[in-house]
Amino acid sequence: MMVLVPGMTAFTLSVLVMFVGLTLSKKVVVDREKTSPFECGFDPMKSARLPFSLKFFLLAVIFLVFDVEVVLIFPMLLCFSFSFCSATFLGFVSFMLILILGVLYEWKEGSLSWMN
Repeated sequence: MMVLVPGMTAFTLSVLVMFVGLTLSKKVVVDREKTSPFECGFDPMKSARLPFSLKFFLLAVIFLVFDVEVVLIFPMLLCFSFSFCSATFLGFVSFMLILILGVLYEWKEGSLSWMN
């Protein structure tokens, strides 16, 4: 009984929050004037959306992934400074191996080459 009450409370709250979110996010009738970019009341001369380089986006995502992985390496290095454990070292080496293989794959694929 001690598990059932908090579980039901959590379930009820989550259903309530989802219901409120669905009702508040309902779209109203889409109007051409509301969806078009505003240029002093005139029809736009060209597209409002500028083309975006997909290569730049891919490079930014790769940077973010490796940035997070570097942040994950720092606690391992701190752990090594206090005590050396072979299991931690094996995890560190496997993590680094996966990182290096990922960089080599992206390099071979051409994702890191900006000029191509």
